[in-house]
Amino acid sequence: MVVLVELLLLLLDLTYCILCAALQTLLQPRLKSVEGELCLITGAGGALGRLFALEFAKEGAQLVLWDCNAAANEHTARLARDLGARVHAYTVDVSKREDIYAAADRVRAEAGDVTMVVNNAGVVAGRRLLDCPDELLERTLLVNCHALFWMTKAFLPQMKARNHGHIVTIASALGLFTTSCVEDYCASKFGAVGFHESLAHELQAENQGGIKTTLVCPYIVDTGMFAGCEIRKELRSLIPPLEPLYTVQQSMKAILGEQQMVCIPRLIYIPFLARVLLPWEANLATYRFMGGDKCMLPFIRRAEAKSNCC
Repeated sequence: MVVLVELLLLLLDLTYCILCAALQTLLQPRLKSVEGELCLITGAGGALGRLFALEFAKEGAQLVLWDCNAAANEHTARLARDLGARVHAYTVDVSKREDIYAAADRVRAEAGDVTMVVNNAGVVAGRRLLDCPDELLERTLLVNCHALFWMTKAFLPQMKARNHGHIVTIASALGLFTTSCVEDYCASKFGAVGFHESLAHELQAENQGGIKTTLVCPYIVDTGMFAGCEIRKELRSLIPPLEPLYTVQQSMKAILGEQQMVCIPRLIYIPFLARVLLPWEANLATYRFMGGDKCMLPFIRRAEAKSNCC
């Protein structure tokens, strides 16, 4: 009898959650204020990281900017300061655990406790698996996946002490479904998605509801990272590479709306669901029709040619 009652309550919960999600999709969600929050952004010298920094600056957040490229990071810092933000910039290689922990100690001493972390840093080897040096493969996994563990261990304890914070993981559509020739990237982003979801479950199980999590899974963003990647030409207008500013603005809506997960564009939910619901052969046939099975080949050729010229 108890099980039946709990099952009924579960069905009611499921119905409520589905209705809330549908309303959130149709209506403009209420956005929270991040004014005064101390927001740390990794990969802040890159295209997306810089735009995230400027958007958070506009919202009144204080910024901690991390990047391994000191000049690019300082450029982002100057732009954010021009918007009136208080900014602390650090040169950090997030592929190195010791760098993360040392920089985290400096941040706490010089800026205070971080209340928002945007794990944005990302790399890809750009080589075929059998042609790729082990060091490049390892770096992809270290930056895109392992760093998430170290960042969380560095900053989550202070969030838990106050039951307040927000952890954002910028993953990828290739963390939900795969394509060929980017095994390192897909593996790292699947790891990022798995890590993020497990962490979100853990926070809920520990009644740390004041610490929010947002998982962002965008399609290819036109930052040059995957230059040359192309699906079937007849379909390119249906799902073109995303503009960086659009990607960040959509991400910000999800973050400020405390949305747990967002795919950009929403069309990405279709292959994600198809991967789960359809047989492998059916998904493979769809990929081939769309040109998704070979979409990375031009990108790989360009990356290899660039490497050979250097």
